[in-house]
Amino acid sequence: MPSSMIHIAVANEVNKKLKRNSADFLIGSIAPDISKEVGWSREKSHFIDNNDGIPNVDLFLNKYSSYLDDDFVLGYYVHLYTDYLWFKYFLTEIRGKDFITKLDGTVIKYTGRMDLIYIYNDYTNLNIRLIDYYNLDLKIFYNDVPEFKNIIKEIPMDKINVIVNKVGEVIENTKVHKDMVFNMDNVKLFIKTSVELILANLKDIGVL
Repeated sequence: MPSSMIHIAVANEVNKKLKRNSADFLIGSIAPDISKEVGWSREKSHFIDNNDGIPNVDLFLNKYSSYLDDDFVLGYYVHLYTDYLWFKYFLTEIRGKDFITKLDGTVIKYTGRMDLIYIYNDYTNLNIRLIDYYNLDLKIFYNDVPEFKNIIKEIPMDKINVIVNKVGEVIENTKVHKDMVFNMDNVKLFIKTSVELILANLKDIGVL
């Protein structure tokens, strides 16, 4: 899945057009990943209905399309759509069935989920660059967590502070290292393309 900072960057760019409540929208855009922190099913929180790990955004819309005027719910949808684009089109460029390609062209074979070590290490590498490039205002992750309506049933809405605090820790632990897997220009292109596709989709479903 994209890092929390990639999700925030995408949502922040989308919200420049939408002009929704920033705190509610951005927190919604990281909310699905609370499942990992509290031991809930990712398949449930991300509306995954097959073995490819890719969210089925139509399942979400079938259940919650009438709630997209809620900024948190819309942010949640943007997260799922970003994940869909990441797994469907972006990650396939560097990850094969049993190998991952580093920036220098080195192909590394892996077993199990060892690929995640390389990917998550690089997320740490990218975070500070994303914060600087997109001039992200992250004070919402240090303020009191707003109260949200108990709309989405696939996550524990009473524990949203857990994922907000986790992202706060991620921000504090950002470091600058040499990228091993992700090219920053490619990540910026992914964010730009995702924003364009998400805005087009929101127009199609009547949000814009």
